[in-house]
Amino acid sequence: MTPDLDAFRAEVRAFLDAELTDEMREAAVKSTSVFTPFAPCMAWQQALAAKGWAAPRWPVEAGGCDWTDAQHDVFEEELQAAGAPALLPHNLKMIGPLLLDLGTPEQKAKYLPGIYSGTDFWCQGYSEPGAGSDLASLKCAAVADGDDYVLNGSKTWTTYAHHANRMFLLVRTRFEGKPQQGITFLLIDDMKTPGIEVRPIIALDGFPEQCEVFFTDARVPRANIVGAEHDGWTVAKHLLKYERGGGAPAPGLRRKLIQVQMAAAARDDGFGRKMSDDPAFQERLGQLAAEVESLDHLFRVCSPRGGGEMDPAYPSMMKTLSADLGQAIAALMIEVAGTEGLPRQLEALEVGSDVDPLSSEFDMLAMPYWLNARATTIYAGSNEIQRDLIARRVLG
Repeated sequence: MTPDLDAFRAEVRAFLDAELTDEMREAAVKSTSVFTPFAPCMAWQQALAAKGWAAPRWPVEAGGCDWTDAQHDVFEEELQAAGAPALLPHNLKMIGPLLLDLGTPEQKAKYLPGIYSGTDFWCQGYSEPGAGSDLASLKCAAVADGDDYVLNGSKTWTTYAHHANRMFLLVRTRFEGKPQQGITFLLIDDMKTPGIEVRPIIALDGFPEQCEVFFTDARVPRANIVGAEHDGWTVAKHLLKYERGGGAPAPGLRRKLIQVQMAAAARDDGFGRKMSDDPAFQERLGQLAAEVESLDHLFRVCSPRGGGEMDPAYPSMMKTLSADLGQAIAALMIEVAGTEGLPRQLEALEVGSDVDPLSSEFDMLAMPYWLNARATTIYAGSNEIQRDLIARRVLG
């Protein structure tokens, strides 16, 4: 620690005390997945953007912060200590970095301000009913008609599409030849465009986080292509490196472990002792804590924190390890909650709810979080596919 770093920490704490509302803190607690409740989360992004801290790792000229690694660490520490909600990744960790890298000057000028400020929210249209892990088989068609594409088809598992006003998606613009060479990466300016219908999907945790999106003769300007026509596969792979490895998952996982530890310290094991005193529990908790710190070390060493090139295998490594670790922590949450985690009381988990809970917040969240965590090893490319990519890139 140095006097300058102490002053920076004090500045961060003062900002959090002033801007982080009770509703935002409640949203952080009542998250049943890696996606925080929408409205308070976006309000938090807008507060950070007004301060200039929404995307500190972006290039400075695009709104990033000229911070040292130590300042980034202090910022993350204070966010976690204050109970700030995790920002949704679609804007700041996915489409934003992609446009910074591959967008035209016109696209950057048009879209980046809203992406950064949180006045726009983008959803991701990749998966289809017959094209999930095998994304190259997608069939949602975009047929050229003058200056527009006419879209017909559907997307599924589109996270928070019912909240989004914009979408980035993959469409098929050519049906002959190699499947990967007929896909185009496209931007939709308005989710209320005629011919677009969004239907929420109720997930296992009971919340409508995912959606189906249907396109019926929906028109999108051809100028909204990112990259080259028919080369969307290359663009999508570029974005996936940010989706899989562009963030630091350790702080959120560390917070979950602290919650597990506190719940276990308050719970009797049935033999007159606290669950946290059980040596087997302590061993599992310690092992998971060590793996979280190892994951954090991987992020510090291998991610392009200083603006360097990202190792080709790093995103797949980070995605695989963080997904497996998140599921292991969710399983421990269930064991600590036990039968107290069985009541399903979704209305009590809504931000701002005045419903009296039947159990503690930890117990109410354990089962929905465990159910939702089943998806982490599937989305952004299944872990089985990631291990294959790691083998190819590392072992040749």
